Amino acid sequence: MGILAWTWILVGITFALYIGIAIWARAGSSKEFYVAGGGVPPILNGMATAADWMSAASFISLAGIVSFTGYDGSVYLMGWTGGYVLLALLLAPYLRKFGKFTVPDFIGDRYYSNTARIVAVIAALIVSFTYVAGQMRGVGIVFSRYLEVDIDTGVYIGMVIVLFYAVLGGMKGITYTQVAQYCVLIFAFMVPAIFISFQMTGNPIPQLGFGGSGEDGVYLLDKLDGLSQELGFHEYTSGSKSMIDVFAITTALMVGTAGLPHVIVRFFTVPRVKDARVSAGWALLFIAILYTTVPAVAVFARIKLIETVSNAEYSELPEWFGNWEKTGLISFEDKNADGVVQYVADKATNELTIDRDIMVLANPEIAQLPNWVIALVGAGGLAAALSTAAGLLLVIASSISHDLIKKIVNPKISEKGELMAARFSAAVAVVVAGYFGIHPPGFVAAVVALAFGLAAASFFPAILLGIFDKRMNKEGAISGMIIGLSLMFFYMAKYKLHWIGDPTVDTAENWWFGISPEGFGTVAMIVNFVVSIVVSRFTPEPPQEVQDIVEHIRIPSGAGEASSH
Repeated sequence: MGILAWTWILVGITFALYIGIAIWARAGSSKEFYVAGGGVPPILNGMATAADWMSAASFISLAGIVSFTGYDGSVYLMGWTGGYVLLALLLAPYLRKFGKFTVPDFIGDRYYSNTARIVAVIAALIVSFTYVAGQMRGVGIVFSRYLEVDIDTGVYIGMVIVLFYAVLGGMKGITYTQVAQYCVLIFAFMVPAIFISFQMTGNPIPQLGFGGSGEDGVYLLDKLDGLSQELGFHEYTSGSKSMIDVFAITTALMVGTAGLPHVIVRFFTVPRVKDARVSAGWALLFIAILYTTVPAVAVFARIKLIETVSNAEYSELPEWFGNWEKTGLISFEDKNADGVVQYVADKATNELTIDRDIMVLANPEIAQLPNWVIALVGAGGLAAALSTAAGLLLVIASSISHDLIKKIVNPKISEKGELMAARFSAAVAVVVAGYFGIHPPGFVAAVVALAFGLAAASFFPAILLGIFDKRMNKEGAISGMIIGLSLMFFYMAKYKLHWIGDPTVDTAENWWFGISPEGFGTVAMIVNFVVSIVVSRFTPEPPQEVQDIVEHIRIPSGAGEASSH
């Protein structure tokens, strides 16, 4: 059977499974819509969290970044994994004990202010829309290759599917769907990695294979260093980024992870505070399976790509090249008209343009694996993108229906009315997300990295100080969030989106402190902390009852039960 037939079969089976689960577990109340009724077992919540967190950026883009940037790409591995540990230890149990559905709900109540709540809603919407753009783009890329449609059509198909099970099932449907999606995506990522590791090194364990040697007896990493330098690229195993930028990006990704609303809300779906910690441990284990495999997949894919296309006759290139050329994600321009593909670092003579996002998806085809494996990777990419997109859409829906409409605009709204508002908000969010998926600011992982920067700049200081500083008041939190978010947004607009200033100027030379837009969330976060603390010390203390709540959520005694309010 061909790749297209296998794709229809595997995508059809997995989608039927997701939609079936969404119908079986559809939400009947607002509590089920927002937090799945708070009754999800920790191991299943760990799986759902892993699927929620391992988005299209992790599945599709991460190995692509590492394969092109080598050592420099390790900041994403360190930042995202470290951030998860930070979230599990510093934030999740305390937020769970506070007992609120959403991050804006926590900020609104902790800082006894609707203004704080509105600022948090705006921040949640900006972060979620920036992030979901990357997921929709990922869906479009997968559909464009495997269903042989253009990327825009792929995004439209993804919009319809996400809308169906996010709007119908809410958090309850999404949670159980994400458990299934985790199983699909991890299987889809590991099967080709095991195949290729065995093919290239004789070792079926990718984590060990990529540190081993090939049939020629040369270590894979030494071989890749040699190939990279021959073509004029940077040595794979050494970095080109400044140490301050590496530190800034890693920190921004870490604290951004810890402040991501769609990940935090997962800890409200378990019965007890203790379960929040346990499910965080399970999630870390499930995430580590993929993240420890990424460097191996990156090395395998890069070597295979260079050996297949560099200095090859264009007319003799294998079938996979033509398949991906149709999507526009890889292209050949014969500058010297000799019919030979010249793939080099020098832009003036390089004839091959490759989108980093294809590396994981094209890898099984390049390695000439069976068609069912190639189709399986497509199904896994869709599972990764759709699971995160659904989680993000839920955050957007709950921010509007619960935090804006119920808490501020119309406190007397009925349960049914709130549920309707949440579903309508999700529907509008899908349309906006689809637009950003068709017109994204950069490739998938870069867009997602900016979302982490925005979360770091806005949420992390407000949440951390809200838990650990009794003296932190609404004036400090509001001013810190506004300044942090504004600073990050200004920097993005100037150096990433080029909305401000002259876009023809080489912006990297003008970066503040030598820090890239992906890492600037760290600077904005520090400014947020400083502003929040200084302002809070020159303004009135929070009310005594708020200080008592802060004291209460940090006490381990009775930590087995969540607070009821």
